[in-house]
Amino acid sequence: MSSSCVSDPQQPFDPREFRSALGSFATGVTIVTTVTGEGVPIGLTCNSFSSVSLSPALVLWSLSLRSPNLSNFLQAPHFAINVLAADQRELSHRFAQSMANKFDGAQWKSGVLGVPLMDGAAAQLECRNETRYYSGDHVIFIGHVLHYVYRDCAPLVFWRGRYAELDSADDGSKSGL
Repeated sequence: MSSSCVSDPQQPFDPREFRSALGSFATGVTIVTTVTGEGVPIGLTCNSFSSVSLSPALVLWSLSLRSPNLSNFLQAPHFAINVLAADQRELSHRFAQSMANKFDGAQWKSGVLGVPLMDGAAAQLECRNETRYYSGDHVIFIGHVLHYVYRDCAPLVFWRGRYAELDSADDGSKSGL
């Protein structure tokens, strides 16, 4: 059974209803990582990731102005986007929490640019922290991808406030738009 909600242009947006509308768009789940000026690894779960350009290779993600990690990401010369695989739900939960050291017990290594790369990720994109835009209650980070790796596996997907699974049935057919 489906339901719908229509916003009234004469009334202010209901933040919960607006969030539900945005939740209609399925996203991948990432962990964005960097290191502090002292070399301490930091990271957070993020689903506001998107590609921007193929040439040059640019991606974006956004972070709340209220995030305790904001100053570290603003000052970091590099960051990594770790696109999580379907079997990394627990890792997503861990990095979504506020805790002292999210990396304790997590499997990771330092990448070419010195940023943390999560083992088992579907893709790892190491980026130069290129440009930042302040908009609304977030900062939009544009990263210039300098190094990447990926593997053929199902990604972790988030839809309507919960994790979802892709239909992995592959009948071998191909279609175009």
